[in-house]
Parts: sequence; C-alpha cells; structure tokens
Amino acid sequence: MQTGLVVFAKNRKRVCAFYQQALGLEVQESAASHDLLWGPGCEVVVHAIAREYAAGIRLSRPPTPRQDTPFKPTFVVPCLEAVRRAAKATGGFLKPATEAWQFRGHLVLDGWDPEGNVVQFKQPQVDFSGKAE
Repeated sequence: MQTGLVVFAKNRKRVCAFYQQALGLEVQESAASHDLLWGPGCEVVVHAIAREYAAGIRLSRPPTPRQDTPFKPTFVVPCLEAVRRAAKATGGFLKPATEAWQFRGHLVLDGWDPEGNVVQFKQPQVDFSGKAE
C-alpha cells in the first residue's frame, strides 16, 4: 500500500531536498509545478505555490514552525540522527534527542521542513537482540 502527502511550497526545490534526504525518497517525476518523490510505501508531492500567492508569504530563517495547522504528517524512518543531518543540510529542523518520547515501539521526534511545516519522525526501537520491538 502506498501512502502519500502533498506539500505546497514557496521554494519547491528546497522543500523537495528536505523530504528527499530526510525520507530517502527518489524523484520519480519533475515539472515546473511539482516534484513527485517516491520510496517504498510512501510518496510525497512537493507542489509549487502560485507566484501571486507566494509573493505574500514571508518565511523566516531559521524557519518558524507552523503550529496553526490541524495536520502533522508522520513518517517511520530507520534513523532519527540521519533525519537530523538531512534537516540541517536542507534548512529544516529536528528537535533535540532529549525531547524524544516513546510511543508504540517507536522513538518519536517532531521537526519541520524548510518552510516550517511540522513533521513527525518515528524510529523503531530495537531490543538487545537486535529485533525491532
């Protein structure tokens, strides 16, 4: 089963790089209006915001998380530290490891993409035998 997310972005290339690196996705399709990123079980479409609308959007650096949205996408990833490196390299952010919590066999951390869209990442916890819990 393939699940998906569409993210509207002022800077399509920058946001695309974040999701591509943080989730290990590959570009399957690219056009002036969007990029389709794909990986096993997941696809992300990064869609450019129309110029006339984008002109009115002000982004900060570092990005300020957008807390006023009712949605927060969640992705299971093999390694939160790899997500941290990807976020740092692409202008996003992942909260410090000290703020992680455990939930249903995963270590969980929130972060945000280069435009402040809040995203949650979950790393499967491993027991001492090397198996995911």
